[in-house]
Amino acid sequence: MQTTEVTLKQWRSLMEKRLLVRRKGSDNMPVTQVSWFDCMEFIKRLNRLGEGKYRLPTEAEWEYAARTGTRSAFIWGDTIDCEKAMYGNNSLKYDVCQLYIQSIGLEIDQPAPVKSYRPNPWGLYDMHGNIWEWCMDWYGDYGKIPVTDPKGPDSGTMRIRRGGSWFKHGHSCRSANRSFGHPATRYRTTGFRLVRDLR
Repeated sequence: MQTTEVTLKQWRSLMEKRLLVRRKGSDNMPVTQVSWFDCMEFIKRLNRLGEGKYRLPTEAEWEYAARTGTRSAFIWGDTIDCEKAMYGNNSLKYDVCQLYIQSIGLEIDQPAPVKSYRPNPWGLYDMHGNIWEWCMDWYGDYGKIPVTDPKGPDSGTMRIRRGGSWFKHGHSCRSANRSFGHPATRYRTTGFRLVRDLR
C-alpha cells in the first residue's frame, strides 16, 4: 500500500492539463477534488508505464492497513486529539483544531501536506484524517456472517470512502467508519492512495 495519499506532484506527472483545474498547492499536498472515475484514469495511465500493477484498495484492505492489528477506534486508542491527525480544520463549520494546526505551521481550511503527522506502526501516513480516500468497493451493508477479507457488492450506485478528513469531526476518522459518495463526484475533501499487486 502506498505510504501516503497520491500527491499533486504524482497527479501532475501523469494527467493532462484539463484534469488539473482547481488543483493548486505544493507538490507534497494530497490531490483532492478527484472523482472515483478520475482515480481509475490515473491508475490506467500509471499501469501503462509497465512498472507494476496498481489499483485502489478494497474496503477490507484499507481497514486492515488502518488498524495495524488494533481493535480500538484509532491505532493509538479510543479517543482522538489534534496532535494525532488532521481534522477539525474548518473555520466555517468545525474549527476545534485550528489553533494547534496554526501552531505547527500548517494552513487552515485545507488538508495538510503528506507526512505532516506521524505514520502508523506499518509506516502508513494519514490513515486517520487529512482526506477521505476512495476504495474499489461499491457501498453496501455488511453481511450477517463474519468473514475474512470480505468483498463488497457486485454493483451499486455509490463507492466507498474511508479515513475521515480535515473538514470536520474526529469521530469520522475512526478505523471502522464508513462513508460513500457517487463515483462521479469531486469532493474537496477526497483523494486516494494506491496498492500495488505483487506478482
